[in-house]
Amino acid sequence: MSNNKLQSASEHVLAPLPYAENALEPVISARTISFHYGKHHKGYVDNLNKLIAGTELAELTLEKIITATAGKADKTAIFNNAAQAWNHTFYWSSLSPMGGGEPPVVFKQKIEAVFGTLDVCKQELVTAATTQFGSGWAWLVLDGDKLKVVKTGNADSPLTKGMKPLLTIDVWEHAYYLDYQNRRADYVNAVLDKLINWNFAAENLG
Repeated sequence: MSNNKLQSASEHVLAPLPYAENALEPVISARTISFHYGKHHKGYVDNLNKLIAGTELAELTLEKIITATAGKADKTAIFNNAAQAWNHTFYWSSLSPMGGGEPPVVFKQKIEAVFGTLDVCKQELVTAATTQFGSGWAWLVLDGDKLKVVKTGNADSPLTKGMKPLLTIDVWEHAYYLDYQNRRADYVNAVLDKLINWNFAAENLG
C-alpha cells in the first residue's frame, strides 16, 4: 500500500472541473462534458502518466514537460498528452456558467487599446477558431506586452512560443460535435456570448 502511495505521489492528476457537468447548459450539454472531460481529458492524463513513469520527466510540472518535449520527434507522444492535459484544464477555466458579457473594466480597456472594441476582439477569436483546419485551439494571449489572438493545431500551445495564454476555446470536434455537429461557428459564438470567462483572462494578465 505504501509503495502505491509513493508511486502516485508524483503522478499527474485530473484536475476537478470548476463547475458541475450540467452547469454550461444549454450551450454545452452535460453529455458533451461527460465525454470530453471524463473520457478525453482523463485519457490524456492517464496516458501521460504511463509514458513518463520511471523517466527523468516524471517529476516535472506539465508546463516543464511541454517545453522540454516540444518539437522533439522522439517525445511527440509525451508532448501531445502533456499539452492536451494542460490545454483542457485551461479550457475548463476559460468557461464559466456566469461567463460572457463584459470583461472587467481595466481589462476591457486593454482589449480596446489593441483591438479597438471588444466586438473586434471576439470576432478575431471567432475567425481563429473557425479557420483552424482540423483540430486545434483559439487563444487570447499576451505576446511580450501586447494582447494577440492566435490559433494552434492539434495539441500545440502558445507556451511553446513564449506567449502567455489568457483564455482558450477548444475546437477539436469532441468539444462540440454532440451538440452542434458540424456547426463549429455556432458553438464558438455561443461560447463567446454566454460562457467565456473574462475574469479568468484578466487574472492571467495580472
